[in-house]
Amino acid sequence: MGQDYYSVLGITRNSEDAQIKQAYRRLALKHHPLKSNEPSSAEIFRQIAEAYDVLSDQFFDAEGSEVDLNFVGLQGRGVKKQDPQVERDLYLSLEDLFFGCTKKIKISRRVLNEDGYSSTIKDKILTIDVKPGWRQGTRITFEKEGDQGPNIIPADIIFIVKEKLHPRFRRENDNLFFVNPIPLGKALTCCTVEVRTLDDRLLNIPINDIVHPKYFKKVPGEGMPLPEDPTKKGDLFIFFDIQFPTRLTPQKKQMLRQALLT
Repeated sequence: MGQDYYSVLGITRNSEDAQIKQAYRRLALKHHPLKSNEPSSAEIFRQIAEAYDVLSDQFFDAEGSEVDLNFVGLQGRGVKKQDPQVERDLYLSLEDLFFGCTKKIKISRRVLNEDGYSSTIKDKILTIDVKPGWRQGTRITFEKEGDQGPNIIPADIIFIVKEKLHPRFRRENDNLFFVNPIPLGKALTCCTVEVRTLDDRLLNIPINDIVHPKYFKKVPGEGMPLPEDPTKKGDLFIFFDIQFPTRLTPQKKQMLRQALLT
């Protein structure tokens, strides 16, 4: 591995999945470009996301992190059963959910031998076809892909879609929210906002209104694809972070008084 992704997340090589997720969440929130004023925040955020992509959700035990071979008999029929399902998070970027994609995930299943005591581990690749517009919480079920063996009903494996933090957008349902910093002068005198979309188009949105703290601009049809009809999209909402000057010369203060108070 060319880069030490463990050190990027501040964890050790024997860290468990929950620790990886916790470290990613903490660092991503700290260095998110919309929250941090540091010039390097975008690059740090990219490195954190790359490290998380490499270290998480690439391999897991089909039993689940807290499930063991503790089978329960079913009404005296001699059939043994695991927990009814194994749930795992599937973290996807907004780009993955905008375009759709294919994810291949390697799982490891324990196969009990005929004696019911010894077992072997077998790997399998599960393929998930992510559809454009899938929302957070979408569940993908692979039936009976859990541990196998004589008189055992394998558990279902269920992946639950989770959205990764994005450096530019925040998603709510099928809409996208974008925060644009704007100097006070432009907030009062109109401007044009540039927005780089998820499909790499550059939108130039004219703002002809006075931008006040509660103002936002709605751009129809520039949000996420609708899951039921990906040819249609939600909306883009542009909010503004008005940048007030920290100092004004006496001359500028006088000019503002004349312009705004007369």
